[in-house]
Amino acid sequence: MRILFIGDVVGSGGRKFLKAKLPELKNKWQADVCIANAENAAAGRGITSALAREIFSCGVDVITMGNHIWSKHEFLDQADDWQHLIRPANMPKAWPGRGATVFNSPAGRLIVINLLGRVYMGPADDPFVAADNLLSDLKQEHQTKMVLVDFHAEATAEKSAMAWYLDGRVSAVIGTHTHVQTADERILDQGTAFISDVGMTGPSEGVIGMDRAASLRRLVDRLPSQHTLAGGACILCAVMVEVDPETGRANQIVRIKVNE
Repeated sequence: MRILFIGDVVGSGGRKFLKAKLPELKNKWQADVCIANAENAAAGRGITSALAREIFSCGVDVITMGNHIWSKHEFLDQADDWQHLIRPANMPKAWPGRGATVFNSPAGRLIVINLLGRVYMGPADDPFVAADNLLSDLKQEHQTKMVLVDFHAEATAEKSAMAWYLDGRVSAVIGTHTHVQTADERILDQGTAFISDVGMTGPSEGVIGMDRAASLRRLVDRLPSQHTLAGGACILCAVMVEVDPETGRANQIVRIKVNE
């Protein structure tokens, strides 16, 4: 199975660039499944059902989220409507939606799990315990060894720790959230593909997708400023992970970057 994972889609620029480039990328990499993190799809924070439909219509099969999942409050009443749009699993049971999904493709059945880190992040339940519980239940229920985890976390150390913790038990641990693509893609000892952060899909001329002037006002002048999307050219960051359906082990991970 070939899995194409698209980094955090940021705002209208990211959505537009995704739509323009995804068919070509899926064809080039012969992707069986396409996953995109879209927690920043709505003007840089959150998602709506309308935007979810737009992203799925581009050719994305599964959408993962992160700490901005409820930034658009109306989505609280819409999350249960989406089978293949998932939010972090290690959160209170009162949360609507689901923390994992199973996607059936001609190449096999893939479990996708979304987890949220705790280091330098808001409160969350233990992601390591959540991973254990989900893997035990889902792999037995769906009889597949192919599992991808989107670990939405700030700290590189926490992401690396999660990858080693799950090595040999999942096919890939893909880091999201920081919007900067890292150069540490590798396959760990027991066959799990890993990258600390896949990067983002969105405006490349700002500060992780946001307007430079607004970011400098906050960081240099230490004055409040509204979060505003950057304009200009965009970038698309992704990885392609090839997985053996029989063993669930990754054979290859390739880092992808496309500039507008």
